[in-house]
This record gives sequence, C-alpha cells and structure tokens, in this order.
Amino acid sequence: MTDTPTSAPPPAKLSNDGHLAVVAAFAVAFILFGLAVSGPGAVFSGLGEILFARNTLITDYIGLGGMGAAFVNAGLLTLVVAAIYRQSGTAIGGPAIACLFLVLGFALFGKNLLNVWPIVAGVALYARYKREPFSQHINTAFFGCALAPVFSEILFSTSLPAVATVPLGIVTGLLMGFVLAPAAAQLFKAHMGYSLYNMGFTAGIVGTLIVALYISYGFVPEPVFIWTSGNNLLLGIAMGVAFLALIGAGYWFDRDALRGLLTILRSPGQSPSDFVAIAGSGPVLVNMGISGLVGIAYVLLVGADLNGPVLGAILSIVGFAAYGKHPANFIPVMAGVFLGTIAKPFGAADPSIILAALFGTTLAPIAGRFGWHWGIVAGFVHVSAAQTVGALHGGLNLYNNGFAAGIVASILVPVIIAIRDRKDHPPEAL
Repeated sequence: MTDTPTSAPPPAKLSNDGHLAVVAAFAVAFILFGLAVSGPGAVFSGLGEILFARNTLITDYIGLGGMGAAFVNAGLLTLVVAAIYRQSGTAIGGPAIACLFLVLGFALFGKNLLNVWPIVAGVALYARYKREPFSQHINTAFFGCALAPVFSEILFSTSLPAVATVPLGIVTGLLMGFVLAPAAAQLFKAHMGYSLYNMGFTAGIVGTLIVALYISYGFVPEPVFIWTSGNNLLLGIAMGVAFLALIGAGYWFDRDALRGLLTILRSPGQSPSDFVAIAGSGPVLVNMGISGLVGIAYVLLVGADLNGPVLGAILSIVGFAAYGKHPANFIPVMAGVFLGTIAKPFGAADPSIILAALFGTTLAPIAGRFGWHWGIVAGFVHVSAAQTVGALHGGLNLYNNGFAAGIVASILVPVIIAIRDRKDHPPEAL
C-alpha cells in the first residue's frame, strides 16, 4: 500500500478586516504620536497650513505644519481611506496593503485630507462609465493620488479668485482620475512589471501632459523645497518600534512565519506578486517590518535625515513588502544608487539622492529576476534618471522616482533579456 501525496495547506491569511485592522492600528498610532509631540492646538493650526498650501515636490509637512499635524493628517487620511476600502467590499491583499501604506507615507508630504478627492472621484466616474464596481478600480484611485498636488497648485498658486480656481481644480482632477485607469493598463506593458510603481510611471506621463497644457496658457508651477532635519532620534525610535511591532504581529499570527518568509525571499517580485497569496499574512507582516528596519538603517548609515518625505519613502518600501519587495531584491538596487553617487557632485545623504535610494527600490524585481548585479546596474542608472525627469511634470507627480524607474525598466529590461538570450543561444560560428 502506498501513501497518496498530500498537498501543502494554503497559507494562513488574516481576514479583510484583520488586514485593515493592521493598517488602522498604524494610522491610530500616527494620530496619537502627533498629538503627543505637538498637542491638539498646534495640530489643529498645523493642519490648516497643510490643507491650504501648495504641495509640489518637495513639501515636507513636518516643516510646513509641524510634526504633530503631519502625523495626524497621515493617520486621519489613512483611516478614511481604509473605511472606504471596507465599505466597497474590496479584497485586502498585497496590492491593497501596498496602496494603503503608500497613502500613509505620502500623507506626510503631498497628499492631504483635501487634495486627493477629485482624482478619486475621477476614477469612480471611469468605473461608472465602464459599468464596473468601484472596488475593481479602488487601488488605481488611491495610487493615482500621486497627482493630488495638481489640485492644490491650481487652488493656491494663482491670483485667480476661488470662483475660478475651485471648479478648474475639480475638473482637472476628475479628468486626470478618469484617464489614469486605462493609461496605467497600457503603460504597464512597457516595463512588464519590473517597476512596481506602475502608477508613478503613468502619473508622470499624465502629469507631463497636464503641465505642458497649463504652461501653454502661462501657468508655470514654481519649485518648492521644504525639508526638515534634526529629528532622527525621535523618528528613528518611533518608527523602529512600529516596525518591530509588525514583526511581532507576524510571528504572533503565524508561528511558522519564517518558512513563509523564505518563500517570499525566493520570489523575484515581478508585478503582480501578491505575497499574501503566496506566503500568507504572518510572513508578509514580518517582511514588512524587516524591510522598514532596513530602510531606516540605510538612512542612518549614510547620514541622511528622517523627515516626512524620507518616512514616506520608507513606508512605501514597507507597503510594497506585501507586493513585490523584500530585502534580497531591493538591497542591490539601493547599493546601485549609492555607487552611482561616488563619481557625481552630490552625496548619498542629499535629499534627492536618499529619496532615489529608497523609492528606487521599485526596481527590485530586476534584481529578483535577473540577479543582484543587474539590480545594482538598475540602481546606478536610476539615480541619474530621477534627477532629471522632475522638470517634465513640474514636481506635480509625487511619484517622481516611479516615473523615472518606469523609463529605466522599459529600456533596461529588454537589454538584459537580449544579453541573456545571446548567452543562452550563442550565434553559430561563421
């Protein structure tokens, strides 16, 4: 008598509400932290500064409205978005977790409780036009808030009266949201999932068209640069504790999380790669926590600042640790960015460079699929691309590195494939 093979049990997963509870816990922790460090009065006045100001790159909300207001804005916006996810009945897996943590991170510099809604409404209009449920497009809606600064820019950077700027801003946001979904589906084919921030690539192109249109009518976005420093100890401890809590929660939910983590580390991460479906919720939480700690460690090792934009970049790594990123595939990209600074007239701790190192991890699937050496090459090329493409969209695309990475992946990946094909199938000798 022979034993019949049994299939492995499916990965253990939290329910939709369980995943949303993890996100909500982070959001509530942000609110409590903000109130603790600044007090309700300062938070309230700071929120006014954040909501009614221009938000182009780089606008650190810690410098604009204060640390408390920045964290409360991030927490409140994330709670509202999480409630919308729950109300819509959306399945909460890797993509949704990545999107929610991106909302949390970018609400520290660029997204706020006021400027995201026209784009979300535009995507909802597209879903209605297609006669499809909004839940099918909800990730596009909130990823697409990369262009939220366009709304703020129209409202607060011109001398036109509100009777003109408000409808102009709303209509522009609706149009951008409406075109994002079909544009993103088409542009995904260019990089074939080797850049995880597909919406950054899409928003860069859409933003370039919008800025070109407005410039032709004399509306020229002025650069913004608000960048804070001196908060590394406080923010390092706070975020370190939060990421350790994620690791602890992962092991509490799944005592065998290490086995699932090894499964994640063997994944190339090419989009779509839902790590929740592949390995389960526990290993994903552990991967998220470890990835966040790696991000903090890199910032501190190169002597950079922990502030709103940098924490937003780290939280993007954490979110996408549920959907494509893990230390084995994104560290080579970070190394490539670091190496790319050696022969250039700037340092690894400079604002644009530290953001390139952290956000450039969107190219992690290149290292995961083709090897760590190609990940280094991708990072090396990316750091140069990220310095130049911002002028095209005037800083109105918050995912500037996603735009640059989409270009890098679209060009580099076909070259890598061609080189590998030649090695595997060398031409016959003449």
